[in-house]
Amino acid sequence: MTAETIKACCAELYERDWVRLLMGDSFHRGGLGLTERLAALLELDASSRVLDLAAGRGTSALHLARAFGCRVVGVDYSSANVAYANDAAKRDGLSEQVEFVQGDAEQLSGLEDESFDAVICECAYCTFPRKQAAAVEIARVLAPDGRFGLSDLTRNGPMPAELDGLISWIACIADAQPLATYVADLEVVGLTVTQIEAHNEALVELVGQVRGRLVAAEIMTRLQYVELPGGLDFKTAKQVARSAAEAVSAGSLGYTLIIARRDSHAE
Repeated sequence: MTAETIKACCAELYERDWVRLLMGDSFHRGGLGLTERLAALLELDASSRVLDLAAGRGTSALHLARAFGCRVVGVDYSSANVAYANDAAKRDGLSEQVEFVQGDAEQLSGLEDESFDAVICECAYCTFPRKQAAAVEIARVLAPDGRFGLSDLTRNGPMPAELDGLISWIACIADAQPLATYVADLEVVGLTVTQIEAHNEALVELVGQVRGRLVAAEIMTRLQYVELPGGLDFKTAKQVARSAAEAVSAGSLGYTLIIARRDSHAE
């Protein structure tokens, strides 16, 4: 698959209700608890201007605005997700504090240089086909002394062959990278990693939840309460979930928070 195909397919599938059924509302490991942990490490407050990359339906961005009082711009590849998130901001009375725009993390052409105090990216960086391009853009939009908060899967060893293909891209597994690769991506664009935290327990919990939801969804489909989307089947999805659980147990998959800072003298 080409980079553009991957991005388009993932964006389209993330819009679907069945993905929310399997992954939950926040679409990332640890839910809003880990979002708050990331925000605390970034030292967000009411004066912070924050960029949420791959914001999805806006769950994290809206929560950050409510919990920390910061202003947030959410960028997502899916125009449908952007429309949904802006409607949610309006319903919550946060339209003046939070804005969602359609865009590509690898080319944030609509955002000015040094315009954000913090950038957050939760379980999405590993799905970007051109990760280094995204890192360049993150560094560009960060103000001097600004911080980047990344939470993502880490690949720590050999992966089962079935952890490939579109389902694994949706689950942020197929192109998960070693921790050292993420660190190198950030350092080469002038960011300094200041803190790393392992949160493998969040991954264990999510994999268990997805496996349980798959069983429930299969029952609902058989009873004709929901319709299985074309091109996907429960057998494949359950195999991916089983292989993911085995990879986590073997230590081949982990989940990590990374905080990096842009140097105050960056040009």
